[in-house]
Amino acid sequence: MDFGTWPPLLVVDVEGNGATPPDLVEVAAIRIEGGRPVPQPALCTLIQPPRPISRFATRVHHLTNQDVADAPVWTDVAPAVRAALRDVWIAAHNAHVDYRVLERHLPGWEPAGVLDTLRLARTALPEAPGHGLDALLAHTGITTGDIPGRRHRAAFDAHATARLLLTLAGRYPTWDALTAVAVPPGLPGAVTVPDHEEQTLW
Repeated sequence: MDFGTWPPLLVVDVEGNGATPPDLVEVAAIRIEGGRPVPQPALCTLIQPPRPISRFATRVHHLTNQDVADAPVWTDVAPAVRAALRDVWIAAHNAHVDYRVLERHLPGWEPAGVLDTLRLARTALPEAPGHGLDALLAHTGITTGDIPGRRHRAAFDAHATARLLLTLAGRYPTWDALTAVAVPPGLPGAVTVPDHEEQTLW
């Protein structure tokens, strides 16, 4: 894989408040350059949600309402998030979730494309005992001890997912081969197969 052929790409992760639909409480993005994650996040911010964080959500990401009490509200950070994610590919584990939440919070925004490391892993590593992020990190031997923070916080998970993406990408010869597998149908960047009859002259 020639990583020099990759377009601008950010690996993203979001954490929510447990509501339906969820409000964002944290968003982070890690840039990939030259086949490596850039350690300093391109984007990382806590967000004070309009509704309280549920106890269930706190058990997952350990963020409490007190943690975000002094954080900016979404309208304050939205311009910076939109600017960071403009005209780039994004990647995430189970990318439908992150993409749909961001899409709802950023009306009119659409990334250049979406890579899903869960979808990619299910194809590249069918023998893995599980395809959750923790199981895949263990199965591939990816270490995360040098990543600042903790699991289930946005910057940590984005960085870990970036390492997983690059490990899986090494199994594909080209960017096009990678995206043919990793982009979920119906999301930006998906390859559209032309209808044969529409392409035929009668």
